[in-house]
Amino acid sequence: MDQPMENFNRLRLSDLKTALETNNFDVYLAENKQAACKTVLEDIMPKLNAKTISWGGSLTFRATGLYEKLKKDPELEVIDTFDKKITSDEMVERRRQALLVDLFITGTNAVTETGQLVNLDMIGNRICALTFGPKWVIIMLGRNKIVADLDEAMFRIKNYVAPVNSMRLDKKTPCVKTSYCQECKSPDRICNTWTITEKSFPKDRVKVVLINEDLGF
Repeated sequence: MDQPMENFNRLRLSDLKTALETNNFDVYLAENKQAACKTVLEDIMPKLNAKTISWGGSLTFRATGLYEKLKKDPELEVIDTFDKKITSDEMVERRRQALLVDLFITGTNAVTETGQLVNLDMIGNRICALTFGPKWVIIMLGRNKIVADLDEAMFRIKNYVAPVNSMRLDKKTPCVKTSYCQECKSPDRICNTWTITEKSFPKDRVKVVLINEDLGF
């Protein structure tokens, strides 16, 4: 067989699409980050007629180029929670306002083969929006986030995602030095609130773009 790895990844993403759709998520397949950007702009957003938009921390979202395109859209009221020029108090207020937008875009820390989204947050704005508030949510998801089950998802998040993100954010936590979770009590701890999203409610409220690339952590 030619290109066995490409075939493997496409089959795995196709199976995951079916599992997520069984759990009431609206799912789209994209071959790469450029295609994912196009899918959101041309296939998803025109159906939503969103007037207000915001996002949660997600390297995958940034990698697609959507951030730069959306924040410049004159037809959208953008609540930009990535703006580094504002004060910490204003940042918190924007994150609060972002919970009531029409459309919220973010990533996920892991997804199980049975179609469950698993996330761990420091502040909770990202997972709050996923759970309730915005009319619609788009999850940008690279193939490297796929895991077998909840146990593997939680292990991945605690012992890979959290340490790497702590390093990226220059946090003063033990995992920055050890590379694995030590169940710390540091004020900088980013592991505070778990969510497991088993199904989208209402049906199709949460839209998942499965990207056939390794993106984000």
